[in-house]
Amino acid sequence: NKSLTGFRNTSTYLCIRKRILTIFLWMMKKKNLQMLLICGVLLVTACKSKSKEEPQSDYRMEGDTVHITDRFLSEKIKVTDARLEPYSKEVITSGVVRPIPTRYACIASPFAGRIIKSYIQIGQLVNRGTPLFEISSPDFTTAQKEYFQALSSQELAKKDLQRKEDLTKNGVSSQKELEEAQNVLLIADKEFENASAALDVYQVEHPGDMTLGQPLVVRSPISGEIIENNIVTGQYLKDDTDPVAIVADLSEVWITAQVKEKDIRFINAGSSLDIEVSALPGTVIKGNVYHVEEVVDEDTRSIKVLSVCDNSKKQLKLGMYTTVHFRSTPVEQVQVSENALLQGEKDSYVYVQIAPEVFVRTSVEVEITKNGFAIISNGLHAGDKVISEGGYYLK
Repeated sequence: NKSLTGFRNTSTYLCIRKRILTIFLWMMKKKNLQMLLICGVLLVTACKSKSKEEPQSDYRMEGDTVHITDRFLSEKIKVTDARLEPYSKEVITSGVVRPIPTRYACIASPFAGRIIKSYIQIGQLVNRGTPLFEISSPDFTTAQKEYFQALSSQELAKKDLQRKEDLTKNGVSSQKELEEAQNVLLIADKEFENASAALDVYQVEHPGDMTLGQPLVVRSPISGEIIENNIVTGQYLKDDTDPVAIVADLSEVWITAQVKEKDIRFINAGSSLDIEVSALPGTVIKGNVYHVEEVVDEDTRSIKVLSVCDNSKKQLKLGMYTTVHFRSTPVEQVQVSENALLQGEKDSYVYVQIAPEVFVRTSVEVEITKNGFAIISNGLHAGDKVISEGGYYLK
């Protein structure tokens, strides 16, 4: 083997060989077995003392400094430069898919009444103002009456004011009566505005053309898709009934994640992130941080982070659990080959070259190892020459 071959080339081996031959020839002459044994012991002792004088290593240690003394060992060692590379701190946590509130609407009846017609079905796309269902309600009829009464009062007040103005010009009516007529019209205008606003809330189109007692047409307040439809024709709804339909625009969704207090410094509004879901193995969906809340959950010591994520392909479903990979703004950090790292009893270290065939053991702090490289947060500088292969020969 290799070690035996090396030993045969040393002076120790040559010494042993010479002495064995000399003693063997002498004992052959004397034929004294006892003397042969004694000489054998003396021979081994002498050769051991001789062998201690021979170097047994290809390098020598002086504290943390290593001096390589063997050319063959030097050829096994590869040295590369530590370099600066952009690095983004990655924070991994779980998240839940939620709708964006401004793109999500629960449709409930504004009045107690009976549904007399439905216009929609599940999965249907609707626009803002699209009719969803009609409901007949005494309360809506009352709102209609108030509108028509306010309209009538306004018209009468206008006519009365016009008449008082004519009488005042002809000296028949007093200025006081004119001012009273103006105040009556002002009040009538306000009452009409209130009655019209009440109908606007229920998206009544062209209230002047409606007939008293007609059903209310409930319309969609946003554009989106019908994701829930519990409308049943003939069903009577109370004014506190749960929503009967849900309209949502899910082309974009929120990802609600809880980030530990210690990691929140790496996350800022606008930062990019990657999202993975178990239902789509190998698929990465992109997103951006929308808002970082200002309050820490005292029970979990975490902070809620809202992120906007594109969902035009409808891959994300509401309520899905996700794995969120947040990335901080890239900064320059020292990077070396992962093979350069060696593990000691208390720390990780590398060998830094300070002269030809001279290296110093240097402790380092490792941020992360990824894709065959190690990001060093402390202990090295850009341009340091580090043993990237073969460092284990020096352990």
